[in-house]
Formats: sequence, structure tokens, C-alpha cells
Amino acid sequence: MVSVQSKTVWMKRQQCPCGDWKCFITYEGEIDENNLGSQSIKNDSGPTETMVAPYVGMVFKSDDEAFEYYGNFARKNGFSIRKERSRLSPQLGVYKRDFVCYRSGFAPARKKQTGEHQRDRKSVRCGCDAKMYLSKEVVDGVSQWSVVQFSNVHNHELLEDDQVRLLPAYRKIHEADQERILLLSKAGFPIHRIVKVLELEKGIQGGQLSFLERDVRNFIQNRKKVVQENDALLTEKRESETVDLLEACRANKEADPYFVYDVTVDENDKVENIAWAFGDSVHAYDMFGDVIYFDSTYRSMTYGMLFGAWVGISNHGKLLVFGCAFLQDETPRSYAWSFQAFLRFMEGKYPKTIITDVDPGLREAVRSELPNTKHVISLYNILPRTSSWFSLPLGPRFPEFKFEFEELCHLESTDEFEFRWNQMVSHFGLNSDKHIALLFSLRACWALPYTRGCFLARMDCTSYWKSIDICLRGLIETQTCLRGFLEQTGILSNHKMQSHDEVQYMHLKTCLPIEDHARSVLTPFAFNGIQQEMVLAMQYAASEMANGSYLVRHFKKVDGERLVIWIPEDEQIHCSCKEFESTGILCRHALRVLLFKNCFQLPSKYLLNRWRQESSLFCYSGQSNPKIKDDWYQEFNSLTETLFSEAILTRERSDFVHRELTKELRRLISQVREMPAVDEVVLNVTLSPPNVL
Repeated sequence: MVSVQSKTVWMKRQQCPCGDWKCFITYEGEIDENNLGSQSIKNDSGPTETMVAPYVGMVFKSDDEAFEYYGNFARKNGFSIRKERSRLSPQLGVYKRDFVCYRSGFAPARKKQTGEHQRDRKSVRCGCDAKMYLSKEVVDGVSQWSVVQFSNVHNHELLEDDQVRLLPAYRKIHEADQERILLLSKAGFPIHRIVKVLELEKGIQGGQLSFLERDVRNFIQNRKKVVQENDALLTEKRESETVDLLEACRANKEADPYFVYDVTVDENDKVENIAWAFGDSVHAYDMFGDVIYFDSTYRSMTYGMLFGAWVGISNHGKLLVFGCAFLQDETPRSYAWSFQAFLRFMEGKYPKTIITDVDPGLREAVRSELPNTKHVISLYNILPRTSSWFSLPLGPRFPEFKFEFEELCHLESTDEFEFRWNQMVSHFGLNSDKHIALLFSLRACWALPYTRGCFLARMDCTSYWKSIDICLRGLIETQTCLRGFLEQTGILSNHKMQSHDEVQYMHLKTCLPIEDHARSVLTPFAFNGIQQEMVLAMQYAASEMANGSYLVRHFKKVDGERLVIWIPEDEQIHCSCKEFESTGILCRHALRVLLFKNCFQLPSKYLLNRWRQESSLFCYSGQSNPKIKDDWYQEFNSLTETLFSEAILTRERSDFVHRELTKELRRLISQVREMPAVDEVVLNVTLSPPNVL
């Protein structure tokens, strides 16, 4: 449990090996270096280490050091110790310490109340005289503790090493295990199953933990009150911050009529779920909302809320933030509400494709709220989880399984996929594994044979997923309150403030007319993609068949044959690899046939609007003045993009640039309007959204 005074803690959700979908965080047990006194002194490379017994005159720097040393000695010799008495003086403070065997003294007799039924528990104390007494001295201004009495004579049996570890003094539940126990308990795990999960995660035999089942039970019971108190305080804090977030949404709506938000409340009129989108995001979605990714991997351990973000990709290959939400939980009901709210924000326009995590709740919500949208589960989210799902049951065979699994993901046909899947499951004995069953039931969403041709707008590349991780992780780590998320996502949603790569001259690599044509139409990001395909197309041969179709193969037969169909009267071209259907960029096979047919320009239908230069969120449109060179625009665009990329770093910079740039642009517009209009063709500059001045 995180205390209310500590910083907001966000955890990236990750399913643990226990298999429960509500249990996401995996901790590893560690030895606490600050509590070595409670550990047995063993040498991993040999027999038990020898240890000098305390003796009269032995000196320690502090009483804590002496207690640790005596504790280590006690554990090695089959008993434990406790602190008995201490004496205090005005000059020295505590100047005497008595440490004794845990069985020292006798338990005081308890008086029974009349009619009270009390269990007669036998005390472990038997008057043992083993002890170590210390006295504090000051020598040359430095304090030190000396042993003044020591006895190692016991009147009881000493324990063997496998027994002494069960003494209460040595049954320690370390901090990492405490967090894990609380998490599993909150997820509804019974005590015996919590112990079993910890044993499995640590890879040890049953009964070999450093604590017992009853210690887990006592720990949970002792923490219940603290947890309840902290939960109450955190609930109060969460309610306060969600109200503050709601007020900020209302203020944004008053300032910007294009800002949209929605909220649900529970039966006590408390904020339950809240979602929002800025006007710039709605405009960006209208242009680039064909493919969206809903990220729901971050959950606040402090507020108990899930953070969701709808993101996309621009024609420059940059991350776009369409909208955000805070959700009460990760149930299908909450996800469904968030999708409903998002569609309202975007005026009912459905995306062609939505990419999500592997969460079954998301799958159900997509099916109900986006029935005509293709649902894709990214391999980027699946592959990292295979380790937590299968490394434990497969053991040393896991690397072999991982290799076969990744091969299956990229097969060509669905029949081959299902045949080899069954072989793999049988080979590794995973027929009854629930994760294997889940993945197979969702195969139409993630396996390439099923998703081939599904439009992803090049969002399935590693660099794009890394940009999402960097953006969201930066957003999570820099915010200390919920209102801060709204402010920061407002900056991220402002496409005029987004940094793009500086405009550079796009060099030709093939000098083919169709390459020059593509450069004049597409953005650098899209042109780079098709240029690579053009270069590779030179390595392919095209053979015309009797029916007018073409077989295209690499000269070394690297990737087999592809069937390309070319219909010249309609300028239609189709390739069996379905690269264009997936990315909106023509593949090397189709380009090879176009070159074979002496085409000097690409058909306009294969230069999608979403990849064209004129589809940029911040650019000029219309016919350009022939007297104004391209260098003029490139220089202007480069300067403004540099300015905006610097301004986005802080809110102070952003406000300053907005204020000063607005004044300067108004001055320039006024001055230009007073100049004579000599040219017949006028440059038409359009800023999006309109009326920014």
C-alpha cells in the first residue's frame, strides 16, 4: 500500500505467472541487506562460516552493530535473542544495553477474570541465563560499546539450522514479498494460494520460504487496519483530484468550444469515469483517424484508476493524441463507455482499424461498440508476455518455444498456421494451458495470416511503438496530479506544437520518373517508404502470364513468388502480398510491374490522401506562386517547427511563444496588407484550425 504522503505511483500492467487477469505486477524476492542479522550465516561455496563468539572486552561502534553481531551468532548456534533492559543518563543518554536469549526469564502469571475462559498457553521462557551485556564509553570524544558480561550457557535444547529459521525472530517477510502478498490478497487469493504463488515465483520447494503461512495471515490481519485507513485517505484524495479535473474540463470548454469531454458518476454522485479530447485532436482525427491505438497499459497504484489514450499516426509518421480517459476499472463496461464517449467526440466517425492490448475486456468492448472496425492485437504487446506466461511451465524448453511461436506469427496461410499451431501445442504439452487457449481464440486479431491486408498505416513498426512508450511514460512520470494530465495532453494534442523532422531535400535514388512523381506528392515519411520499395523492385523479375497477370520473383528467390494483377483501363494493380492494403504504400512487386509496363507516374488512387503533403495539419494549400521558390517554404517551415519543438518543452515557453508569435503575426499581416499587390497569383496561407489570430 502506498501512503498518501508519497508520490503518485503508476505501474505498467503485466500479468503475473499465477494466471489471474486481475494480478498484474510481478515482484522478485530480494535479501534485505539492512537485515543481515536475521539471515543464517552460510557460505554458498562451502561449509558454514566460523564465527568468533562474543567475549568480555569486545568493542562495537554502536549498540545496533552489537545486536546484529550477537543475532548472527545466535542464529548460527540454534537460538534467537531479544533486547531486555537499557539504562539512561543525562550525560551519555543510553549507556547500558542488555541482550538475552529468547527463552530468558519467566512469563508473568496472568490473572483470569471471573467467568473468563482462557486458553492455557505454555510459555517458551524457561529462565535461560545466556546473555550479552554492553556498556557505553567515550574514548577521545568517540563513543563505543564494550561487552561487560557474556554467557553462552543455555538450559534448553538448541535447534538445528532447518529448525532455527522457524523461530519468530527469523521469520521475516521482506518488503518485496509484503507488496506481493498485499496485491494477491486484494485480488482475492486465499492464504495458502498466496504462499504457493510465492514459492513458484522464487522457484523453491514447499515450506522453504523464510516465513510461515500463519505469518502471512498475521501480516494481512495487522495491515488491514492500516490499509483501510490509507484507502480512506486515498479515496478522499482521489475524489478531490477528480473534482478538480472535472472543473478543469469545464474551464477548457468555456475557453474552447471545440473541446469535448464526458463523465459518469456513481450512485453517490462521485466521478467514476472521465474522458476528454481537444479541438485539435478532433480535427486531426478527421484526417488521420482511419487507424487508432487504444493504450491501457498504465494504472495508478495511488488513485486506483486506469489511464487510457487514443493515439494515431500523421502523414509525417508522428504520434497523434486523439483523446484520453481515466477509468474506474478495466471491465468491459468501462471500456465500452470509453469507446462510446470517444465516438461522440469524433462525431460518430468509426475507425477502419483499432489496435489494443490483449486484455479480454477490451476484446468484448470492441466487439460490442465497434462492430464494423477491424480489431488488431499488436504483437508488440503479446511477445513480451510470453516469458511470464510460458517460461515457468516450460523451463529450459522456453527458448525453443519462443522461436517456434515467433515463426508461426509470420506464416503466409491460415491453414498452415493452424496445422503448425497444433503441432507446437502438442510438442510442448500445452493442450490444457489457458494462455495458449486464449491466444488461439484471438488468433484472427494478431496472427499475420489473419491480419494480412488489414490497414495499419505503418503503425506496426518498432519505432512507432517506441515513440508511444516514450510519450506515455514521460506523461506518466512527470505528472503529480490528475489535472496535470489534462494540461499536458492539451499540449500534446496541439499539432502546431508538435516537432517534425526538419524539412530536407529528398534525394532520388533510382532517377525513375515514378520516383520523382512520388516525391512531388508524398510527405518525406511516406516517400521514404515507397522509395525503399522502388530500390528493391530493381532486384525482381516480372513474367507475364496468359491471363494478363504477372508472376514477380526475386532474382535469388528470397521470398518466393507474388501474383500481381494489372488492369490498365482502370489503372488498378493488386498484389498477393497485400502491402498496399496494409500500409497504403505500393509494394516492390506492384512497382516492378508498373515499371515493366513503362508507367512514368503512379496512379493517383495509390497515392493516398493520408500520405500526401497537402494533408499536413499545418501547411499552406492552393497554388503556389511560381516566383516564390520551394526554398522559401522549406526555410519558413523549418524555422517554425524548430520554434514549436523548443516551445513544447515547458508550459512557460509555450505561453511565451503563443503570446509573442500571435502579436508578431498580426503585425506582419497588417503590414503585408498595406503593401501593393503586384503579382497576379497570390499565395494562399491557411492555418488549421482557422481563426487562430
